[in-house]
Amino acid sequence: MEAETVAPAQQKQAVVPKTMVEFAAGTMGGWAQVVVGHPFDTIKVRMQTQPNPPLYSSSMDCVRTTIRGEGLAGLYKGVTSPLTGIGFCNAVVFAANGYFQRLLQANSSQPLTISQKAVAGGLAGGVMSFLNCPVELLKVKLQTQYGAAAVPGHKPYTGVFNCGVRTFQERGFGGLYRGLGITILRDIPSFWAYFGMYEGLKSAFVYRRLGVADGSKSNGIEQFFAGGFAGISAWLTAYPQDVIKSRIQMNYKYKSALDASKALVSEIKTSGVRIMFRGFGPTILRAFPANAATFVAYEWTVKTLDF
Repeated sequence: MEAETVAPAQQKQAVVPKTMVEFAAGTMGGWAQVVVGHPFDTIKVRMQTQPNPPLYSSSMDCVRTTIRGEGLAGLYKGVTSPLTGIGFCNAVVFAANGYFQRLLQANSSQPLTISQKAVAGGLAGGVMSFLNCPVELLKVKLQTQYGAAAVPGHKPYTGVFNCGVRTFQERGFGGLYRGLGITILRDIPSFWAYFGMYEGLKSAFVYRRLGVADGSKSNGIEQFFAGGFAGISAWLTAYPQDVIKSRIQMNYKYKSALDASKALVSEIKTSGVRIMFRGFGPTILRAFPANAATFVAYEWTVKTLDF
């Protein structure tokens, strides 16, 4: 099968600039991702950050306990931060991905290969980290605030705005970017796999159906499955970094990612390697539908606006 390519730029006079189309489509994709995936994310974060001995015996136990103690609304704790933030973050990462693709193809009549598109995705992930970090920090703080209980030594946060203001007052601007380094180490390989897998699968699906490896000819079903598996591949490359990031952002006893990593290794020695995969189940369960929804919403919006 021929490598799927991005058709060489055949510029038509666009009514809506390409970057604006990608930005709007990324926003729609981000909102779809949050609506579908946030309950899974709440369970993931609570499983990752629970103390030792653990509060929950399994992910399902975490779901039952959360609903019993906080109702269904407990699964959507902290949703305001990603709903407002991830929409914008997704817009930026999709626009950045398009920008880096055009940059890699500049002054060349040759179309981009899947590998080049994966590189563009990784570079976009590096940009995404600077937006992801504060958004996820506030989300993690709210998600790990159980019931009426506060973070030790603090009154409960009343919402994302209250959490952000108090974090800034207590820790300064740097407090909102706690865990930035490990976020970058997570997002670059994650988005490399994300966009590379998506484009590769679209190409494969179209090749099987039409005999030509052209992802631009993909339909909604193909985009759905390509997006879902792309989400899984992204997490498979990023989960260990995400565990460390969650721990740093909710617990100030860790001075750095290295400090959190050493503590995690110590826990693995006493409790086994399973501790490294707490929350992995809901993460993978979330990855498929959330990212399938993301790409379907993205592609639909591009098709609607790119006339």
